[in-house]
Formats: sequence, C-alpha cells, structure tokens
Amino acid sequence: MFSLKNIKHEYAGQTVLELPEFTGDDGSHWLILGNSGSGKTTLLHIMAGILRPTAGNVQIADKDVLSLSGGELDQFRGKQIGIIFQQLHLLSSLTIEENLLLAQYLAGVKQDKSQIGAELKALGIADKQHALPHQLSYGQQQRAAIARAVINQPAIILADEPTSALDSDNAVRVLDLLTAQADRHGATLVIATHDQRIKSNFSNKLELSTGSASGEAA
Repeated sequence: MFSLKNIKHEYAGQTVLELPEFTGDDGSHWLILGNSGSGKTTLLHIMAGILRPTAGNVQIADKDVLSLSGGELDQFRGKQIGIIFQQLHLLSSLTIEENLLLAQYLAGVKQDKSQIGAELKALGIADKQHALPHQLSYGQQQRAAIARAVINQPAIILADEPTSALDSDNAVRVLDLLTAQADRHGATLVIATHDQRIKSNFSNKLELSTGSASGEAA
C-alpha cells in the first residue's frame, strides 16, 4: 500500500503541490488526473523517492521513504517501485535484455535471463529480446519499458502519461497491458495523466488542480 500525508512542495517560492492525504491499498489501481502544471509528475516523483517534498510523510510498501539514505533509497526503489517515465529512458547502446539485466543488477537482485524472457513473452515482444531500442517501434519500446518496471516484482508501479501520445485504440491497449501486468505481479498501479479518455476505466481517482486536490475511491 501507499500513504502520503500533509504533502507540500514548493519551487522558486511557489507552492506547486499541496495534498492533505493520498492512500491506496495493495493491488489497487489509481488514476491521477490534472492539467499541465497541476503537480501530477511532481507527485509521482515524490512517491518514487526521486523528489523530496518540502513537507509531509511518504510511505510506500510500509517503508518511510523519506527516512532512507541515498544508497538505501536507490535499492528500495529498484526492488519495490516500478517506474514508467514519459520519456522511456531505455539505454540505446544496450539490448532490451541487457536493459532489464541492468535493472536487476541495480536493485541488487539476482540477474535472471529466464525471468526476463518470461516478462517479454507476457508482453508480446519475446522476439525483441536481443534487439536494440532503436530497432523497435514506439509501442514495442513502451512494452519494454513496462517489462523493466515489473522485472523486480515491485509493490507499486508508477506511470507518467503513458497514453497521451497514442490514438484511442493504442491507449486502450497500453492501459490493458499496465493493469494486467500490475495484477499479474500483485502490484498497486498509479497512473498520472491529463488524458480524459481513460478516466472511466478507473474507480479510484485523484484530481489535481493548482494548489489543491480532490479524490474518490471505490
């Protein structure tokens, strides 16, 4: 589960995010909605431990994220938090398999090529295991990024604008992939987006506007 309380973040003397409470149960699916500048990416980065809030408490998988040192946080993030960035950040000089092996190595877990093969097969890109990222279509690269996010069986998966650049059919496909992979690994899923097309797919929603937030849960 995750629990954020009394979160406030300031940048250049201005409050860019203020959130009294945001909590979710294990295995739940959440959508964070809001226009550009509402703080969606800031919130995801705080949940991932990439950004330290000006004030507040952050617990992910029963761990006080803000109490962790740099090295502890890196390893915790690698094991417990799967992240799919808006820019996919696959290393261009490494094959897809090597990108996933690196994710295992950085998390301090056993490097397992058979597990990597199974993840890529589940996502329909097993034949791209030894390809470089530029040899894949954007949709295939996105699937590889999802595989990297789930390879260490994290407690929570965070996705930043995964459907905004896609047409409606492909947006649904990616959404189905994310929810299926989260369920397959028993992970909580949190998607941040301004894409109103997928709003009806989620019963748990947090809507952000500049300086405020409102939420609803099933």
